[in-house]
Amino acid sequence: MNTAASTRVVHAVCPHDCPDTCAMLVTVENGRAVRVQGDPEHPTTNGALCTKVSRYPERSYHAERVLTPLKRIGAKGRGEFVPVSWDEALEDIATRLKTIAAREPEAILPYSYAGTMGLVQGESMAARFFNRLGASRLDRTICASAGSEALLATYGIKAGMHVEHFAESRLILIWGSNSITSNLHFWTIAQAAKRQGAKLICIDPRRTETAEKCHEHLALRPGSDGALALALMHELIAHDWLDPDYLERYVDGWPALRDRALQWPPERAAAVCGLTVEQIRSLARDYGTTKPAAIRLNYGMQRVRGGGNAVRLIALLPCLTGAWRHRSGGLLLSASGWFAGRRDDAWLQRPDLLAGRQPRTINMSTIGDDLLREASPAFGPRIEAVVVYNSNPVAVAPESRKVAAGFAREDLFTVVLEHFLTDTADHADYVLPATTQLEHWDAHTAYGHTYALLNKPAIEPLGQARSNAAIFRALAARMGFDDPCFADDDETLARRAFRADRVDLDSLERRGWAKLDVAEAPFAHGFPTPSGKAIVDAPGLGVPDHVPNYECAEATPELAGRYPLAMISPPARHFLNSTFVNVKSLRAVEGEPLLEIHPEDAAARGITDGAELRVFNDRGEYRCAAAVSTRARPGVVVGLGVWWRKLGRDGTNVNELTHQRLTDIGRAPSFYDCLVEVAAA
Repeated sequence: MNTAASTRVVHAVCPHDCPDTCAMLVTVENGRAVRVQGDPEHPTTNGALCTKVSRYPERSYHAERVLTPLKRIGAKGRGEFVPVSWDEALEDIATRLKTIAAREPEAILPYSYAGTMGLVQGESMAARFFNRLGASRLDRTICASAGSEALLATYGIKAGMHVEHFAESRLILIWGSNSITSNLHFWTIAQAAKRQGAKLICIDPRRTETAEKCHEHLALRPGSDGALALALMHELIAHDWLDPDYLERYVDGWPALRDRALQWPPERAAAVCGLTVEQIRSLARDYGTTKPAAIRLNYGMQRVRGGGNAVRLIALLPCLTGAWRHRSGGLLLSASGWFAGRRDDAWLQRPDLLAGRQPRTINMSTIGDDLLREASPAFGPRIEAVVVYNSNPVAVAPESRKVAAGFAREDLFTVVLEHFLTDTADHADYVLPATTQLEHWDAHTAYGHTYALLNKPAIEPLGQARSNAAIFRALAARMGFDDPCFADDDETLARRAFRADRVDLDSLERRGWAKLDVAEAPFAHGFPTPSGKAIVDAPGLGVPDHVPNYECAEATPELAGRYPLAMISPPARHFLNSTFVNVKSLRAVEGEPLLEIHPEDAAARGITDGAELRVFNDRGEYRCAAAVSTRARPGVVVGLGVWWRKLGRDGTNVNELTHQRLTDIGRAPSFYDCLVEVAAA
């Protein structure tokens, strides 16, 4: 029987890789989390959570959760382990790492990303540990670095509009985003604007759930976004839908951009984008004559060779029209730059522990090639040990056949901090049980809004689970690292993550969140660049232009002849990258791995709905079921991901087909720059 004394509500934060970074309330009865809900007082969460996270207790109490350290006894990849004590696991891991580090610390590599977005359970104690060790550094590029560096080059900051202000916009371009799936709270705000008469236009190769609910949908070809932006600029110039005063005051390099844009009439862009001339002219007319106009740009469109240039071009559109003068005009791709200087990165990560060393950097997006490389003067030592946390690279990294082969090396010592036996954990020598968000302290920034958040533990760690920070603290002790910073506990890390002079810590403690002090119309009077202006001709980058895909008829006609279908691979609606794939209730909704294919392309190949498919190119083959649907435009197929390989039909997933070539800016993967052919299996 529950009593008032045995029931409490704890402030928490959704930790996942999503711009919404929701404030949560966790109801705990007799020490067990029984409900997770959105905080109704947090302005952007507004009481609502997505389907995935509303079932978070199902993840924490999952029957298959790893709750004791595990040691491998079978072949790598088979997932055969025996339980061991923490003492045995930590001692053996430390001994192995010490032996390698004594010879060559750069042979050790951390591998992590956004399994949690927390500042504490992400890169705090972990960063201290690897800095003190002198291990290779990881270039964390797999999601957003092309767009992020493009924004920095253009605006001088990774930042934009306040998401709340889209409610006042009269025109909203939702560009490269399935907001209903990946940015739910923005979609709620966009719907409020729609009810007030705003026009919503979706620009996306796929007819997503979001595209269906917008007034218009432009289904352009993958990788042609930069060409579309240039054609819009052409029309803005041709019809004088410009703000000359804003251009004069706040854009550095406008004449060069004008010359570039005039080379891209709608007719030229239409041929590249697979759109009609009238679609482009109509979009330009709407954008040039409607005020205030706002763009919600997302990261899907930058996962191609020219993704960085495309983001630069789109980011310059509101500068041409002076949309930035209005708080409900402009653009939002990321708000993360507003947190710079407000979080205490130097204290959290302690780069001074490198003590002057400059280890090499390994790009996480080329891990497939890098794990298979031999030592060389150009590459450095062979990778001998990998410590994986907050990531599942065997499933999510490109060209996964090579990634799996690299992790299958018997001479590679692999440690994985995890909740479940993922594809990557199956290849580990040791799997260490990590806590979930309900069981530990953390502090969070956001990239979709301007609120700092604090996560408090709602329940005690289950089984023998320990937080990431606690695991690295224990490893540091076993390695003999006696620096005082390795004694900082998780609560200390969380409470000191933000600077007291820049974030309202009282609000964080009381409500679990605190609003940052950011101008209502942040770029109404210029940008945080040396000139105070948006930059067109960025140093080392030049004037932005359309850059064709690595794999397309324009650049590689012979390849396109053999593999005529462009494939994009956005996450399935009820997954978040590879997270939640093992939650049976969510997997049941998704059914099985699918490839969406347009009826015309299906008919030409004798493919019927539900048929088993063989999707292939020179890199590999992937089997899944056909979803014959107009969600895919002709010539484009959509491989919904990211399924764990071992849950697929043949032990692979869609990343069997993607490649490791990098974007024009930001060294990021080009997942959506991929040609394939499809046949009935």
